This record gives sequence, structure tokens and C-alpha cells, in this order.
Amino acid sequence: MKILILGAGKMGSFFLDVLSFDHETAVYEKDPKRMRFTYNCQRFTTLDEIKVFEPQLVINAVTLKYTISAFKEVMPVLPQDCIISDISSVKTNLKEFYEQSGHPYVSTHPMFGPTFANLGQLSEENAIIITEGDYMGRIFFKDLYSRLGLNIYEYTFEEHDKTVAYSLSTPFVSTFVFSAVMKHQDAPGTTFKRHLRIAKGVLNEDDYLLQEILFNPYTSAQVAQIRNELGELIDIIDNKDAKRMKAYLTKIRNNVKQDIENI
Repeated sequence: MKILILGAGKMGSFFLDVLSFDHETAVYEKDPKRMRFTYNCQRFTTLDEIKVFEPQLVINAVTLKYTISAFKEVMPVLPQDCIISDISSVKTNLKEFYEQSGHPYVSTHPMFGPTFANLGQLSEENAIIITEGDYMGRIFFKDLYSRLGLNIYEYTFEEHDKTVAYSLSTPFVSTFVFSAVMKHQDAPGTTFKRHLRIAKGVLNEDDYLLQEILFNPYTSAQVAQIRNELGELIDIIDNKDAKRMKAYLTKIRNNVKQDIENI
């Protein structure tokens, strides 16, 4: 299959690495310097090169902010039957765009990134494939993610956004709160250092990505739950209520028990 990757960033380069030995691959990137470490693929900087290549599948791996605009830029030179796809962690407006694009499409979300994941060992990582869209496109990504050892889940666009609101916005907001109240420690404890490493990774993410995850329509309810829990905890602390503290610790241990046992 002829596959075109849009963007030679970390995830674009990752997909080139895993696809280039089984498929004819190319990357389209406006900044030639970002293609210095790509190999076993064709490197494009113009739309004319894409037109000659005639891709059968496009994987859009540009920064979230430019996902739709990148599609619009290349679509005039794509074959009519070319499958277009994204790997965005936020799917806002993508369903509507795809349905009006005139192209078969597939949308997936590899729920890992270069910040924390070991890209050479992905058996503990997950991927979501959106159930709406082109059947053959979904089969392609299901086969790819299976070969990578990922745990695959299939959701609608709406179900995906609800999942992201919980799995991304909750830890992101918790990290924001930690970072907002943090003070420099000359001799930090182990737990503090672990939180700091997480904060470093989250805050290195693109600002627009963080914004869009938090602006997900389902995020506000998750953040409200955090606020409610903090309110209860503050009340327990202010009253130095040992009985309620013990009950609260029992509650939260039971809440995470199943997931902790699987770590």
C-alpha cells in the first residue's frame, strides 16, 4: 500500500518506522530539517510530489491545532478513493469534517506518546479505533496495532471523547494543581520527585493539545468531581477528623484497588 504521513514529528516518525518496511511510504513536511532522521521513505515538501505519489492512505500526524487544515491542504491532490485518517487525541469537529470530505476515512487514537511510553515495548499501552468510517481502514489499523502489541478498544466518536475526558483530563488537571502550588525542594522525597517527573512530561506537551483536552465538552464534569473530593478532604483536615480520614482512605483504596492490582 502507498501510505503518506503528514508531519515528521515524533508520532509521524514513529509511524514511518513501523510502516516503511511493509509499505511504500512517504512523508510530507514543510520544514526539511524535520525530515533529517527519516529513512526508507520518500520525502515531500510540495503538493505536486504528493499528486505524483498517489497515496492510498494518508495518516495525519501533524500537531492537533493543524489537523483539519493539513487535510484541507492536501485533499485537492489526493485520489478520490484515498483513505484519510488521523491519530488525534481530541476528535472535536472531525466527524463532521470527515462526513463532508468526500473521502473514505478512519480515525484512531494511539493512547501513548513519546513523552512517557516505551515505543519499543507497547504491550501495556492502548489504542482506540473509532467504529464509524471505512471498514477496510479500520481493518488496516486493527492489524497494525495488533502487531505492535497494543490493547485495542473500539468506540464511537462520542464514546471516545467521554473516555478522553476521564483518562486524560483528570490526570492533567491533577498535575496542573500540583504544579500550581509546588515550591522548590532542595531535598525532595521520592513521591514528590515522581510527581515532578509526571509534571515535566505533561507540561512539555503542546499548549493547544492541553487546551483542547480540557475544553472537551465532557471535561468540566470530571473537574467538578475533583473539586468535590477536595472539598470533602479539606473539611476532614480542618476538623482533624480521624474517623472520617480512615473512612476516606478506605474509600479511595477500594476505588483504585482493581486497577492497582493490574500494575
